[in-house]
Amino acid sequence: MLDLVINYLQSISPVLAAFYASLFTWVLTACGASLVFLIRKMNRGLLDGMLGFTGGVMVAASYWSLLAPSIEMSSGDGFLKVLPAAIGFGFGALFLFMLDKILPHLHINFKEAEKEGVKSPWHRTTLLVLAITMHNIPEGLAVGVLFGGVALGIPEATIGGAVALALGIGIQNFPEGIAVSMPLRRQGMSRFKSFWYGQLSAIVEPIAAVIGALAVTFFTPILPYALAFAAGAMIFVVVEEVIPETQRDKYTDVATLGFIGGFILMMILDVALG
Repeated sequence: MLDLVINYLQSISPVLAAFYASLFTWVLTACGASLVFLIRKMNRGLLDGMLGFTGGVMVAASYWSLLAPSIEMSSGDGFLKVLPAAIGFGFGALFLFMLDKILPHLHINFKEAEKEGVKSPWHRTTLLVLAITMHNIPEGLAVGVLFGGVALGIPEATIGGAVALALGIGIQNFPEGIAVSMPLRRQGMSRFKSFWYGQLSAIVEPIAAVIGALAVTFFTPILPYALAFAAGAMIFVVVEEVIPETQRDKYTDVATLGFIGGFILMMILDVALG
């Protein structure tokens, strides 16, 4: 089945392949958010473990799927070979840093007084969804950029690696969906609205994926920079958002083990498929 998917994605345009792959990641977010119809209350330890798992997948994907190929495909030796990756990584982190300072948002498990970005009268619900939406932008970009690299015939960007990245991001989007919808439900929002906002947080991924694929398709030389850019943005999200969200209760060890599990899973997927 997986071979059929890989062959199909390889036979279509990179933009369409990136769009389909990112639709898959969005659907898994919606599946996670749909658990709000089945579960009345989410155990905090389980939530922290799932958030840790998300961070582990993102960190592993940043290296195995993005940074390593970026370095490998760069020409030159020594400092010159790693320079595109270093520049792209730095700009990716800086991009998310600026978004973090501008976009009003509120991290999961944080109090309303701790909201970030410019001051806004928006409700807690909107701020929570915006936090996860910001989180999902680099994930969509990563998928799109890697599929764009595959279409360009870059040896370091393989269709298996692109599928592995989409699969890993999709898997970690499942707990992310429930991590958004359940807090909204706890605030008294209806089950349907909680689900709706939970899945809506990932709708930005197909948009970002298409932008990423288009960018590297039309501007081939930026591919090493673009891969590292997505990696830097994801690492920023993990360190600034995901990890702090898991360290605010007594389940820090559970979150750490979740992180390790997510890292191992993404590493296996990338090496086995890529």
